[in-house]
Amino acid sequence: MNANKVLDAKGFACPMPVVKTKKAMNELESGQVLEIHATDKGAKADLAAWAKSGGHELLDLAEEGNVLKFWIKKS
Repeated sequence: MNANKVLDAKGFACPMPVVKTKKAMNELESGQVLEIHATDKGAKADLAAWAKSGGHELLDLAEEGNVLKFWIKKS
């Protein structure tokens, strides 16, 4: 999946992946996609809930080894 920006949030524990995602999303235009890489298992629920609460669309989620990859489209 093509992303406009990639955020490396590996090695950070809650709530830092969400904090970093929020900051990165502020730099994108509406309709652009942010790809996030995280290792915190809690990020799966946290980022999905954050995207929904902000009106953003969680396009996809993949697990590659111990890395979670998210693609979120900015509303």
